[in-house]
Amino acid sequence: MSRIGKKTITVPQGVTVTAETGKVTVKGQKGETSLAIPQGITVTVDDSKVSVAREGEERHLCEMHGTIRATIVNMIAGVKDGYQKGLEMVGVGYRAEVKANKLYLYIGWTKPAEVEIPKGITCAVDQNTKISVSGISLDQVGVLAAKIRSICPPEPYGGKGIRYAGENVRHKAGKSVAGK
Repeated sequence: MSRIGKKTITVPQGVTVTAETGKVTVKGQKGETSLAIPQGITVTVDDSKVSVAREGEERHLCEMHGTIRATIVNMIAGVKDGYQKGLEMVGVGYRAEVKANKLYLYIGWTKPAEVEIPKGITCAVDQNTKISVSGISLDQVGVLAAKIRSICPPEPYGGKGIRYAGENVRHKAGKSVAGK
């Protein structure tokens, strides 16, 4: 039995969870999200408690049992408080701006890099170099932040690039001149 999967989930006030056959829907003040439940996993909702169970001991059911429970917990936290990921741009002339549903990154290329902002996710730019990605889905927020970072990851010699807020980038020593 999965140690994580067998724990019950307490639903906070202001959040409603409904379980149908093959689907769980979570509604809260930030929005609504749903999850498809694979066959063999059952989700039951009693008052303010949610429990996840599996029908058998097959390997794929055992693997999904704890994963489904953890995903439901993340969905509840997302519709209640939301998720946010911060990014910082380090480099001379580096800046960002949001126009319509696109994020434009000016990182020294001839044209700015464009990143499409998916529906349900918001991006904000502060002081031209600090980017904030927020939304109710932990997965979507993390994927978009990783996509933005991958455009110009921090390099270890000069430290320029896009990094997560608070990320520590180890600096390497440059080449030394031989024969001094």
